Amino acid sequence: MQTRNKFFDDMSQLMTNAMGVAQGAKTEAETAMNSMVDRWLASRDFVTREEFDAVRGMAQKAREENAALSARLDALEAKKTKA
Repeated sequence: MQTRNKFFDDMSQLMTNAMGVAQGAKTEAETAMNSMVDRWLASRDFVTREEFDAVRGMAQKAREENAALSARLDALEAKKTKA
């Protein structure tokens, strides 16, 4: 019959605790890195995807209005030259 050795039990407990500490340190390091990246990105004045899409939509609408006004101007000029 094999008996459990107190030394090995203590070492096992120590390793289990060390792994828990390492996991906590990993989580804390990830959180700190994410925070640092967020601050860096915020200081660079990058636009969000929503802001980019909004401006792109406004530019598309302006191009369409410009094309319509250009066609209207061409029609008026053609009408003027006929008269």
